[in-house]
Amino acid sequence: MKIAELRPGWRTDFLLHRVDGEIIERDDCIVVLTPGNEGFYWGNCLMIADTPADADLAHWLQRFDEEVAAGRPGVRHVAIGVNSAVPPEGALPAWRDAGFELIEMATLRLFPGQLRTLVEPRVKTPWRLRPIDFSKDIPAFVDLQCEDAQGHEPPGYRRFRDAQMRRFAQLYALGLGDWFGLWVGDTLVADCGLLRDGALGRFQNVLVHPAWRRRGLCQALVHSVCRWGFERWGLTELLMCADPADVAIGIYESLGFERFDREWGLQRNPPEDAAARRSQRLGLDAADA
Repeated sequence: MKIAELRPGWRTDFLLHRVDGEIIERDDCIVVLTPGNEGFYWGNCLMIADTPADADLAHWLQRFDEEVAAGRPGVRHVAIGVNSAVPPEGALPAWRDAGFELIEMATLRLFPGQLRTLVEPRVKTPWRLRPIDFSKDIPAFVDLQCEDAQGHEPPGYRRFRDAQMRRFAQLYALGLGDWFGLWVGDTLVADCGLLRDGALGRFQNVLVHPAWRRRGLCQALVHSVCRWGFERWGLTELLMCADPADVAIGIYESLGFERFDREWGLQRNPPEDAAARRSQRLGLDAADA
């Protein structure tokens, strides 16, 4: 299987692996390894071409162990991306019974002339966007990102986010991307990354602090970073992947992004994340952007 054969969302995911990722093209799959961050699920995964059958479960678990997990104690998950159309509802019962969750994402794109006018955020204090200063800002950004651990075990999620920001610092040093924060007054309230490959840009991890959601700040962040990419970097296309069932996708579409493809995969979290998700379902409310 070849990277060039991947759907646009999956293919641009690989932009994140250009610094320290290892990509191996096998006959039956693509192997993705991130030696410096074993807890990065989709940086330590397999990509396969077609929807697996229930009878394939044992085979792909063995292949994941052989290619990704063997000898790497920090890999406690299983992540398998699938390059085919999303399976019908109710498919893959054996995989679901084995603890796998079907992860589906819509792929959206935006061209310069499609970016719509920003509706100003509903905040009284002036807001501003600026890139991160990687020499001193990483801890503050990691604190923001860990305000919502998204169902993951908190200490492990913090290690993962810290490693990801340090990886982004390397991408920035090579001119391959940047990370942006939105401040209201002196308070960092939202952030996201933007990777670039020639004239193509790909958003990463759009997030708003739970206490600052529903005020238009997500739209302000994405709009400002779109303008940055088009005007300062000369990008001619921006891609975004988003959960089609999440409220945030409507925010992106309100700015002019249009859905044109989708991607999906199978993910089984480690036991500590499963416990964290049970706690979240029992007592925590998820807030939208």
